Amino acid sequence: MAATQQETSVTDTVNSTKSCSTDSDVVNPALGKPSLTVQSAEEPIKLDIEHVPVEDDPRQWGRVRKNTTLWLISGAAMISGLAANIQNPANAEIQRDLHATSGEISWTLAAFIVIQGNFPLIWSAVSEIQGRKPVYLIATILLAAGSTLVATAQSIKLAIGMRALQAAGSSAAMSISAATLADMYDSHERGSKMGIFYAAPLLGHPVLWGVLAQSFNWRANFYFLVICSTIILMAFLFLFKDTFRRERSLTYQGALRRRMRELEMDRQKSSSETTIAALGKETPEQKGEGNGQVTLPEVKDIEADGRAHIPAPAIAETKLSFTDVNPFPPLLQILRRKNNVAILASSALIFGFSYSISYTCAQTLAKSYDYDALKTGLVLLSFGIGAMTGSVFGGRWSDRELARLKAESDGKWNPEMRIASTKLAMLWLPPSVLGYAWVCEKHVHVAAICIMLFLSGFFSVWMYTSALAYIVDANTGRSCSAVATNSSFRGTLAFIAAEVAIPLQDAIGDGGLYTLWAGLLVIMELLILLVLRKGEKWRQESEEQENRRSAAIQ
Repeated sequence: MAATQQETSVTDTVNSTKSCSTDSDVVNPALGKPSLTVQSAEEPIKLDIEHVPVEDDPRQWGRVRKNTTLWLISGAAMISGLAANIQNPANAEIQRDLHATSGEISWTLAAFIVIQGNFPLIWSAVSEIQGRKPVYLIATILLAAGSTLVATAQSIKLAIGMRALQAAGSSAAMSISAATLADMYDSHERGSKMGIFYAAPLLGHPVLWGVLAQSFNWRANFYFLVICSTIILMAFLFLFKDTFRRERSLTYQGALRRRMRELEMDRQKSSSETTIAALGKETPEQKGEGNGQVTLPEVKDIEADGRAHIPAPAIAETKLSFTDVNPFPPLLQILRRKNNVAILASSALIFGFSYSISYTCAQTLAKSYDYDALKTGLVLLSFGIGAMTGSVFGGRWSDRELARLKAESDGKWNPEMRIASTKLAMLWLPPSVLGYAWVCEKHVHVAAICIMLFLSGFFSVWMYTSALAYIVDANTGRSCSAVATNSSFRGTLAFIAAEVAIPLQDAIGDGGLYTLWAGLLVIMELLILLVLRKGEKWRQESEEQENRRSAAIQ
């Protein structure tokens, strides 16, 4: 049976009787107030878990509150981008000041990349239990503390440790913020908002750090980051309203199911012991009235079954704590789906390329063009501008294509329609990368490098933004876990890219290195096309498998 996103997942079917009038309000008994508008007295309205009625629905917020939240989380993402790029222009000065080796400087970069990429798995699991706001506050405090201690560090070992703390704090912004957008915006407008959001971290450009480092010293960069993170912390504390709703989280409901099952088993065990003790005092005739067996109520694991839904009263009555935080069940659910693995791999390749080109271009400009940190930053600004433009344009284009394909399908849609918008960018990205490879190899005028950097940034981030929006759309109720998994994939590949980029550049030159990257990006495009062709079928198969696993544990 062909399932569309319009009809998938959960829950809450509101049946209107023939006596109901058109456009009448249906009262949700869990909330005790109108929550839906019924358009037909004949047909039931089916809701997926993202549209389960909740109190103070973030999707119903006014434009001012939504925009405030969007710009606030975009600011946090910008700080995350600043933290990632803060050290690169000042590596030589840090090495001299802290008497470090080049290997120790590499460790500060590697530790940051690995932790920033993988720590979101923990943040996402916490946010799906405790909400988004506590995670934002704790993470920003860690970022501010780490930045302060790096700025005052007198040894490279302390700097490495505090860069790791910085990475943990800054990592929440990307994964949790994407989930916050999913909390507020429906799929038809999610792409454009994702484009605005993802453009923000691209503002953390090395040229800023080059100016600060040359005007003062390397410590000024980290003090600036302390100021920025403190401002964001105050904004989250006083301006941010939590968008998380437990009723709309499969991860929360999965943890709740497990907790309710444990509580029920404990209660039944206690009841059984009481019954057995009582039976010892009963007559044989009384004992014959029952066999003393206890039957547990039927319980489904919501992690495996998107169509089950725990009623709001049960959610309110059973409280979860940090002991219920477990990142592995939602992570496994994400990785069990073939479409997720394919799109995560393609997303990681795009990010690894972006990291590699920023890293090696600085080396090329320093060695072949004798550019200092400031001039290098100005050239790399062309890649940043291209990436920001591609992020905004790609997000809007994906929404436009989704609306067009949805209209052609009589209002039915699936998440794969989203990534159809990347086809145009696919034609131009590999040629742009090849162009960059050989203008660098032949040491032509720097203007040609700037043009190729702009085009590479524009088309690569156009595709990345659409892929990120698809990851959210295709994992209804698990968007935070899905984006955190994406962060882990891309962080791991960025680490590998950073480790092999310079040795490969030295061995085969920019021409060979980025010809190789052009080939890898063609593979990335083939993965996206594979998801576009088979993604819907894979998702349906995964849902059926999850349902069978759910039935097996009853």
